[in-house]
Amino acid sequence: MATSYSTTTTTTILLLLVIAFFSFYQTQAGNINPNSVVLGLTRSSTTFTIPKPSKYSRKRLSQVSDMIEPLRAVRDGYLLTLIIGTPGQVIQVYMDTGSDLTWVPCGNLSFDCLDCDDYRNNKLIGTFSPSNSSSSFRDTCGSSFCIDIHSSDNSFDTCIEAGCSLSTLLKATCSRPCPSFAYSYGEGGLVAGTLTRDNLRVHGSSPYITKDVPRFSFGCVGTTYREPIGIAGFGRGVLSLPSQLGFLQKGFSHCFLAFKYANNQNISSPLFMGDTATSSSDNMQFTPMLKSPMFPNYYYIGLEAITVGNVKSAEVPLNLREFDSQGNGGMLIDSGTTYTHLPEPFYSQLLSMLQPMIAYPRATDVERRTGFDLCYEVPCPNNRFTNDPFPSITFHFMNNVSLVLPQANYFYAMSAPTNSTGVKCLLFQSMDDSSYGPAGVFGNFQQQDVKVVYDLEKERIGFQPMDCAAAAISQGLHKN
Repeated sequence: MATSYSTTTTTTILLLLVIAFFSFYQTQAGNINPNSVVLGLTRSSTTFTIPKPSKYSRKRLSQVSDMIEPLRAVRDGYLLTLIIGTPGQVIQVYMDTGSDLTWVPCGNLSFDCLDCDDYRNNKLIGTFSPSNSSSSFRDTCGSSFCIDIHSSDNSFDTCIEAGCSLSTLLKATCSRPCPSFAYSYGEGGLVAGTLTRDNLRVHGSSPYITKDVPRFSFGCVGTTYREPIGIAGFGRGVLSLPSQLGFLQKGFSHCFLAFKYANNQNISSPLFMGDTATSSSDNMQFTPMLKSPMFPNYYYIGLEAITVGNVKSAEVPLNLREFDSQGNGGMLIDSGTTYTHLPEPFYSQLLSMLQPMIAYPRATDVERRTGFDLCYEVPCPNNRFTNDPFPSITFHFMNNVSLVLPQANYFYAMSAPTNSTGVKCLLFQSMDDSSYGPAGVFGNFQQQDVKVVYDLEKERIGFQPMDCAAAAISQGLHKN
């Protein structure tokens, strides 16, 4: 999951990843072409036109109408439960609007995550075993999904890579498996695996109705770097979960529970897909989606101003609502990034506006330990946090959309109070010093207790502050 946008990894780590990947798949998948190679794809630097499905692919028709799925809040994101295979195997993955590929850890004990010490004892990690599913099979080299994962502009490339002869390509008789892939993320994470098809079980219009979707395409991943938990990609590419289920002409929406519900198994955030997701109330405000020429599959919005208390910020840089000639800029809205990131010097200007409005003493030791830039010691009568008088923060997006953030979405307690005192920190961060990619990111922490609607038909994103716990209860996503 993205928490920053640096892309530096060492050659040693990459070599270890590739070696471990080949070791895993030589033992786990006997039908892999020994001549196939891992193609290093960088999602954050590759642009291409999605090719038409080749004559080897089968067009996928949606078998799903409206859907509601529960999302479980954890420490840095929201988990979607996937039930894959026959019989079904349960795997929890992050919901990520900032990527396309859906992938799950594969291989039971052989799944390996490099540089993932924080997750070694994490019980959330589930793995998928293709050998235990009677409906699992490798995707073919000519499928549109295989062509997409390998960023190919030529529908023959992947089958040539898989070892097909030219004569079999011309006769459309080669059905070799899709070559192994590598897929990277903006914050430096990397996964390596094979493209797999299997049954996916989803919910219908209520949590009590389920439907099976055959031949769902996903990554079966044996080795990762800094990616310990699988991901469900919700971008607009052909590989994404909404695309494969037929929702790209409709949309989806979510209402993220407040962070205080993290790891609470008795309540889940509601995720809607289909017509019910985009039906809006009178209080929903919509801002247009911006079309990034660099990343057309992801969701961008334009930030025009930020108000602190009653004072409007200094002029927001144009690159938070416009793209340059190379396609850099815009504000990415991303459920896979934890905190909102803003570019310099605008971020420092925002800090300078906040500081004189806050009378509490600074907790500089906590700032050094956590890396957050503004932390304050606040009074806690009876060792309980209260709604402290921090200045309000309002984001102003294009089309006169104003989103007043709940206070818990920007100043949050770092630990339990002691001696009637606690510490709260501002949970915004500065973008890395780079002109490449998005100029800013609107993260999931700032989307808590806000209904967010991705209206893909009308190319707009809606915001409405909401008690997401109450919304979850109304949808039957709460256990008594």
